[in-house]
Amino acid sequence: MSTLPPRSGARLLVDTLLGCGARLGFCVPGESYLAVLDALYASRERFRLITCRQEGGAAYMAEAAGKLSGQPGICFVTRGPGACNAAIGVHTAQQDSTPMLLFIGQIARGDTDREAFQEVDYRQMFGPLAKWVTQIESAERVPEIVGRAWHVACSGRPGPVVIALPEDMLSESASVADALPAPLAAPLLDGESLNAVSRALLHAERPLLIAGGSVWNAAGRAALQRFAERWQLPVAAGFRRQDLFDNRHPLYAGELGTSVAPALATRVKDADLLLVFGSRLGEMSTNGYTLVQAPVPTQALIHIHPDAGELNRVFRPQLALCTHPAQAALQLAGLDAPSGLRWSAWTQQAHADYLANLQPGQPVGALDMGEVMRVLAAELPQDAIVTTGAGNYTGWPQRFHRFSHYPTQLAPTSGAMGYGVPAAIAAKAVHPQRTVVGFAGDGCFLMNGQELATAVQHGLAPLLLVVDNGMYGTIRMHQERRFPDHTIATALENPDFAALARSYGAFGETVSNTAEFAPALRRALAAGRLALLHLRIDPELISTRGTLSGLRAR
Repeated sequence: MSTLPPRSGARLLVDTLLGCGARLGFCVPGESYLAVLDALYASRERFRLITCRQEGGAAYMAEAAGKLSGQPGICFVTRGPGACNAAIGVHTAQQDSTPMLLFIGQIARGDTDREAFQEVDYRQMFGPLAKWVTQIESAERVPEIVGRAWHVACSGRPGPVVIALPEDMLSESASVADALPAPLAAPLLDGESLNAVSRALLHAERPLLIAGGSVWNAAGRAALQRFAERWQLPVAAGFRRQDLFDNRHPLYAGELGTSVAPALATRVKDADLLLVFGSRLGEMSTNGYTLVQAPVPTQALIHIHPDAGELNRVFRPQLALCTHPAQAALQLAGLDAPSGLRWSAWTQQAHADYLANLQPGQPVGALDMGEVMRVLAAELPQDAIVTTGAGNYTGWPQRFHRFSHYPTQLAPTSGAMGYGVPAAIAAKAVHPQRTVVGFAGDGCFLMNGQELATAVQHGLAPLLLVVDNGMYGTIRMHQERRFPDHTIATALENPDFAALARSYGAFGETVSNTAEFAPALRRALAAGRLALLHLRIDPELISTRGTLSGLRAR
């Protein structure tokens, strides 16, 4: 007979999370998990709970926190509608390989399969979106299942785990021990694997290193730089993983993704060896699987990934190494390189191409976005965290911002709109002393603009830049390319975003021309509270590389 004191399922849940190291979570409250809220109230000195205004925003915040911290972002939502709203954050965590735990209040166990109020089978609903979906049927299994969920979210290719919590289970008592945190496996590369990498490099003439994936650490990132320096390898970042390598380093070659420079795209094709650390080589990083041919690439491929299921999934590598890329970098940094490497000119030209890509084209309209990015580079600290959602406006920070520290980039590889604002708020919760700048398009902003109330309520003060061209710009661009003169559904009628920010109690200012931006930025950064700059740009400026009239002319 157990001598452990009985605890409710809700208390066991919170104690398990605290034991794993969780200290921050995001929620929209619901009656289906009131017992958890009560347990969190009792632990409010140890666990900060941020109340959000919509479950999509809460789930995005949890995902962003997971990206920054490397441990699962925590989100609590209610059943049915709450879970549906939160699904976008789960999808983002899955595609971005971000550790995340989504807890959903559930109907009482005795009402299952009656289509009770807001009843959903979450195993079916989230099965394709998450690494694991489960429901805790008895309080005594809470430590076991939550401990396992934490490990699943962090291990291999990180990702989201969804856990349904029947409300009667949360009130049930059990006498059970806490689950101890489980160490993550980090397989070491054997000597033959290290020698194989060395041999491949010695036979190469045009190598290219591609860094991607999630949950890196400072030691692994530093080791990656040492490895690249020892072998003088040009380094490209995977889609929205630009902070994995110092963009100011003479080996940096640029980012693969929607804003890829044509010269870098050509360089990937021309390479005879690709050393891929952590990236899945997904559709965006390979420009629709055109830069790397599937299933057998024309380049020799060394693919390093922590999940064996991702190796050989699309591409057949010459060498598949199943380990965390940070661990591989630590070991490979010790490989001796010969003198007189054959690709010095190749590497130097790769960086020269990157620098050339930093030069914007001729300004279009009264507000020059190229100058906006130059001013930001001069005014922001190098460890500033930059967030974006999705849309053509993201091309400006992706192409022109130079990420030099890790982690400083929060952007959804899932291409999800509405991410930039909640991600910026979460970043200030995780790193309150750092400068955080969130970019949003006019369409992107209004998908989660309600979370300004969350930021003000909890004293979280990022700077938000709303780039307003009065349209869903990416879709308009595709319409102009494929169906010229048949544009529909992409025009937007927008509010005064600066006035909207002020109505929440934030600093808000509108910028309509280039001369206004620098002083407005300084005022916003000095405001000492949540700040928003409404950047009105000419709709003619459809991307960093083109105009609407140019698209029509072609």
